[in-house]
Amino acid sequence: MKTLSFFRLVLAVGLCLAVGAVGSLVTAPKIPTWYAALAKPAWTPPDALFPIVWTTLYVLMAVALWRLWQLHGPSPRRRAAIGLWFLQLALNALWSPVFFGLEAVGAAFLVILALWLAIAATIAACARIDRMAAWLLAPYLLWVSYATALNAAILALN
Repeated sequence: MKTLSFFRLVLAVGLCLAVGAVGSLVTAPKIPTWYAALAKPAWTPPDALFPIVWTTLYVLMAVALWRLWQLHGPSPRRRAAIGLWFLQLALNALWSPVFFGLEAVGAAFLVILALWLAIAATIAACARIDRMAAWLLAPYLLWVSYATALNAAILALN
């Protein structure tokens, strides 16, 4: 059982970090060009902070998924929590290609609003079966709240 548990943890971490890596492939080329030219609010964090924060958040997200997958038996509540977890991950994966790849700040704002709602719903669903999984996602919701405000400010300024 320990081998299965470790495999599930590695799979969850790998999945989250893969989403981050794919997003960075779209993002990195645009940072010194298109993104640098955008008007941004004074409270925009330094570019170097983003990969540190996101790597941390992806690991926390992975551990939350692992807890749902490993520590709880199949049930409608677990299925709902895991389904919402995958929904938020899909929306997370969509944001960078829309914002950076398509240079579509307005469309990205709509994506991040949906992402925020999906994270909140995921936290609520997790809290019903695993409070720790829910708490592991709290920093993610806080960061995406900040990122939503940043996206809105960039939209308003450009």
